[in-house]
Amino acid sequence: MEELHICPVTNYYQRILLPVSYSLVFVLGLSLNGALLWCVCCRTRRWSSMLIYMTNLAVADLLYVLALPPLIISNAMGELWPFGNIICKSVRFFFFVNLHCSMMFLTCVSVHRFLGVCFPIAAVRLQTKKRAFFASGAVWVLATAEILPTLVFAHTGAINNMTVCFEMTSPGQFTVYFPYGLFLAIVGFLIPFLVVITCYCSTMRALYCRAADRVFNARMARVRNKSMCTLLAVILMFVACFVPYHIARTVYLFVRVYLPGDCHLLNVAMICFKVWKPVVSFNCCANPLLHFLGCDRRRQKLRAWMWKRTRVQPIVCLVHVAA
Repeated sequence: MEELHICPVTNYYQRILLPVSYSLVFVLGLSLNGALLWCVCCRTRRWSSMLIYMTNLAVADLLYVLALPPLIISNAMGELWPFGNIICKSVRFFFFVNLHCSMMFLTCVSVHRFLGVCFPIAAVRLQTKKRAFFASGAVWVLATAEILPTLVFAHTGAINNMTVCFEMTSPGQFTVYFPYGLFLAIVGFLIPFLVVITCYCSTMRALYCRAADRVFNARMARVRNKSMCTLLAVILMFVACFVPYHIARTVYLFVRVYLPGDCHLLNVAMICFKVWKPVVSFNCCANPLLHFLGCDRRRQKLRAWMWKRTRVQPIVCLVHVAA
């Protein structure tokens, strides 16, 4: 086992912040995603492509929270890792795989809604259950392939005579890890982020194009406004959970590689990174809440009403928001 002596870091906050926040995420994420999967598996008679995406998203979030208990115990013990090297690699692997799966399935949901709103007729042909199953399988395969190097980089080591489980890699390997970390930031986060923002902004713009329609009565206007609020909430949730975390992670990697001797800057970068880690975890609690919000019956009636008008006026921009 390698013995490493590095800059002294400030980690007193980890004994309280991370165990408490991860415990809260574990309880909420387990109960909310468990309830969502129970509703889907036991009370759903007719599956749709959107429901397939949301089910896979709930599975990814559920597996994500199941990887938290060893991290809760380790952080409560001041980062001491008592579980061995294999569990260290496994926890880090499943933690990141399900985090990236969650982002990718949110991307699938955004594309699905974009097609349903802006291209409702083409969506009937494209949004099939077979395509949804294929896309979901591709997400799991791609996310697993992206995170496979974690099984090599993540391992246990000794720092100041204490066994720890390195989250990314040991300090001596950060130069080798840095290109891979940038790859994850670009392919695993930046590209899905741009897709989500583009799709939802286009969807919100398309929703407003119905404002001039005289047939769009007050009741449908309220439903449309609620759809707008739901989409805006999804955007804000995605930005708040994922953007600061990935920025802080990339900055921390940069400091580790190019400014390893500046202990003060290293401490600042590490604290920012550690503080935003619980925030990204709360995403798995917000996803089922937003799903239940999106299943409002009034929005389903709005879809049916707009689809009926599509057959009469196919050129008009239509609202077809998938719950």
